[in-house]
Amino acid sequence: MSVDTPRRIVLLRHAKAEWSQSSDHERPLAERGRKDAPVAGRRLAESGIVPDLTLCSTADRTRETWKLFVHELPQRPKTVYEERLYEASLGELIALVNETSDEVNTLMLVGHNPGMHALADALAGEAEGDLLPRMNRSGFPTSALAVLTFNGSWKSVEHGVGRLVAYWSPHD
Repeated sequence: MSVDTPRRIVLLRHAKAEWSQSSDHERPLAERGRKDAPVAGRRLAESGIVPDLTLCSTADRTRETWKLFVHELPQRPKTVYEERLYEASLGELIALVNETSDEVNTLMLVGHNPGMHALADALAGEAEGDLLPRMNRSGFPTSALAVLTFNGSWKSVEHGVGRLVAYWSPHD
């Protein structure tokens, strides 16, 4: 596969979680989150985008979001539960993306804010229509999805290389 191959990165923030007495890592989804996650999955499925690889945070709320989301896709991508996604900084997220094999054309990350929003904003050197200001106004709420495209190797992903081609949240 050529490094000039068009690639996509799909970013999903976990669905709405409960505030509980348990540790932050073990917070479950709230009722609204259990409703929104499959809606977000259907939205991605309707776009025709199916990830080749999904990296999902190990937090309970991200795993539960992914479980509800993935049932809406036409096929289940390879999934890796990645502990480094939990509380990852922007630099750590870019480093994680840079490790992706060039055999992967579409990578999906299921994670947390502020990381998902920061990554989408940092990678989006350009955007279609009003997607970038809309995304930034919304603050990337729970169950929000962003899709960015770029050409090149995953190792070349850095600030400004992508084009934001889709942004959606369930309560826009």
